[in-house]
Amino acid sequence: MRLNRFLASAGLGSRRGVEELILSGRVKVNGRVVDDLATQVAPDDVVKLGNRVVRAEHTLTAMMYKPRGIVCTADDERERRTIFDFFPKSWPRVFHVGRLDKESEGLLLVTNDGDLSLALTHPSHRIDKEYEVWLDKPFDAEHREKLLRGFKIEGGRAKAEHVTIVKPQLLKIILRQGIKRQIRQMFFEVGYEVMQLRRIRIGALRLGDLKPGECRILTSNEITTLKSRSAEPPARKPTASTTAKKAPRRRPISPRSNQSV
Repeated sequence: MRLNRFLASAGLGSRRGVEELILSGRVKVNGRVVDDLATQVAPDDVVKLGNRVVRAEHTLTAMMYKPRGIVCTADDERERRTIFDFFPKSWPRVFHVGRLDKESEGLLLVTNDGDLSLALTHPSHRIDKEYEVWLDKPFDAEHREKLLRGFKIEGGRAKAEHVTIVKPQLLKIILRQGIKRQIRQMFFEVGYEVMQLRRIRIGALRLGDLKPGECRILTSNEITTLKSRSAEPPARKPTASTTAKKAPRRRPISPRSNQSV
């Protein structure tokens, strides 16, 4: 097994993240500092990060219902409750894929599969994330188009992919971005305060009947679906060269003709 994959399987981050550990000279194999990313690790090799022996753990990917008021961090300096308080002690060390802010709730993925985490969070992979949004006042449908067109907020240009009005103060919104507090910022810019925010879907995964604080390990089919979706190339806007159909040969027409293909 390649060294970067071994370190990622030990829960030390994505492959790209652990490569930085290797290149910085912090990893030893059998007592020797290794900075070659192509290094292979055998089952009986001793791998250390600093003075700590690293052991590969079984891969685990799960979904949880993050409750409102809980933070997505492993060690909170203010000693608030974190998502890690809800995981079984028998689980290997996992990390969250993306995040939900403290006041938001709903579907959150956790894993120690570094490749899957990178694939799901990389900007080039446009994974749908669907949210239910409760507002402080009825939504004016005229603002829907602005949300879909997009505009600049703190952190970059933000846009929604779909906006559905369920009730006057309840919307469903789909994003393919991951800007910090994106939904709250977007609605603030058009004149609303988000009172409650719940993520109900990531790709094909739905929150379903999970209750706040509950977790469920994903099936192999669900993981395969996530990986295959994240491996799809980003959608490209059609161009004239890719969308134009080959026109049948015909007799020349007058330049004044209004015919269109």
